[in-house]
Amino acid sequence: MAWNNHIPTTGGMDGQIVNNDVRIRSHVVETYRGHQQEVCGLKWSASGQQLASGGNDNVVHIWDRSMASSNSPTQWLHRLEEHTSAVKALAWCPFQSNLLATGGGGGDRTIKFWNTHTGACLNSVDTGSQVCSLLWSKNERELLSSHGFTQNQLTLWKYPSMVKMAELTGHTSRVLYMAQSPDGCTVASAAGDETLRFWNVFGVPEVAKTAPKVNREPFSQLNRIR
Repeated sequence: MAWNNHIPTTGGMDGQIVNNDVRIRSHVVETYRGHQQEVCGLKWSASGQQLASGGNDNVVHIWDRSMASSNSPTQWLHRLEEHTSAVKALAWCPFQSNLLATGGGGGDRTIKFWNTHTGACLNSVDTGSQVCSLLWSKNERELLSSHGFTQNQLTLWKYPSMVKMAELTGHTSRVLYMAQSPDGCTVASAAGDETLRFWNVFGVPEVAKTAPKVNREPFSQLNRIR
């Protein structure tokens, strides 16, 4: 699922994506059909105009709401087929509106970057392991990826060089989901090991950098909840 204001978007095992308007009784307002297998990931752009979807068919689609129709299934804007495994990890860049990062599963292991205006692949980085989720920093030009086999780690990358800045270990099963705190500094990760872990990973917001410095260990694990 992915929210876009009053529209929760859902993707199913039938490969169909549905926009539902929660304000009205006849809630299905648009349908997107393009995936041949189940939908693994959905993410709306910050503008709410473009939707990225990843499927078990190794395909990423970019959909544009300006092309949407309530009468018939909507045609995709771009069909991106360079991944060689299922795509669950999707993340829109907060500082460049047409930049999308996607991550492939165990048979692919790459993070790819796309220009969603043109559909061009800008870069591809082999991470060495299954990419389960992606998260951009709100405060720095950094990207955090979470992984499965074999290390179940989180990896912090500098963008655009994609130099590896840190690897965060502790989970004992693949890290399925990550969420960022409102100030952008802390990341919570959820894994198949039935734990939530909180990481002090991203930089301090610019407005807070003038405040007195707090002694903290960078890239540290703050807590664990089982």
